[in-house]
Amino acid sequence: MLNITTDSCADLSQQLLDAHGIRMIPLHVLVDGKDYLDNELSLDQLFKSVEDTGELPKTAAPSIMEFCEFFSNGEPTVYIGLSSQLSATMQNAHLAAEQLKNPDLHLIDSLNLSTGIGLLALKAADLRDEGLSAEEIAAEISATRPRVKTAFVIDTMDYLHKGGRCTGLQAFMGSMLQIRPVIHVREDGSLGVLDKVRGSRKKALDRLLSRFEADLPHVDLTRVFVTHSGCEADADYLASELRARADIKNVHITMAGATIGSHCGPNTIGILYLTQ
Repeated sequence: MLNITTDSCADLSQQLLDAHGIRMIPLHVLVDGKDYLDNELSLDQLFKSVEDTGELPKTAAPSIMEFCEFFSNGEPTVYIGLSSQLSATMQNAHLAAEQLKNPDLHLIDSLNLSTGIGLLALKAADLRDEGLSAEEIAAEISATRPRVKTAFVIDTMDYLHKGGRCTGLQAFMGSMLQIRPVIHVREDGSLGVLDKVRGSRKKALDRLLSRFEADLPHVDLTRVFVTHSGCEADADYLASELRARADIKNVHITMAGATIGSHCGPNTIGILYLTQ
């Protein structure tokens, strides 16, 4: 059997994982001195801890031993993981692969996060179902990576500040001026500021929609994701607007996991899709 695998930062629901036969290895989230697996901790628990303690949780990659166990069946396997620019997850996966010496274990750095990874994992599952080999799938997914478009609106700069990604003054000024950064994933797998939207939250959401609309002639309409960290009404709005703008086969609304939530904070929301 050919295994398509990923990690919990792909933010795919259990329903999607099961429906497409994708296996997932969880990252770790450390909260109040306790080590949780990513899929064991709800966003409500996570954000309440930050509110109560004023401290961000810490996140950690699966260990080499955990990866060895995850890959241990010896079957042909394609693994698509969190960007190496953002985590040691890919490094640990490679170290595990060196120990296992399975020639049909193919590791792909997604150079992405959240359902940007998920889009690649789902495409890999589609290719498996079409009968491609692990090697062929790995080559196709590697070629697809630059066509993943990931952008999201940050609602509060507090998490960026606590995580050392902006200064206290920048966070204060951003709050005072109602500046809502639109973050995107660069082609090298790092994060950058795509835009700084001043004004209402709806204006920032509409900026995401306008980016999608600009790409629309080239968008792969098989599936588009709206992924968020606890703002269901905004997710419904974006999904409805996306359906109104294009004949998309599947618009999936998914919740970010605890690892992604630890870095982006509450009420973060994004639109993620592939171009052709």
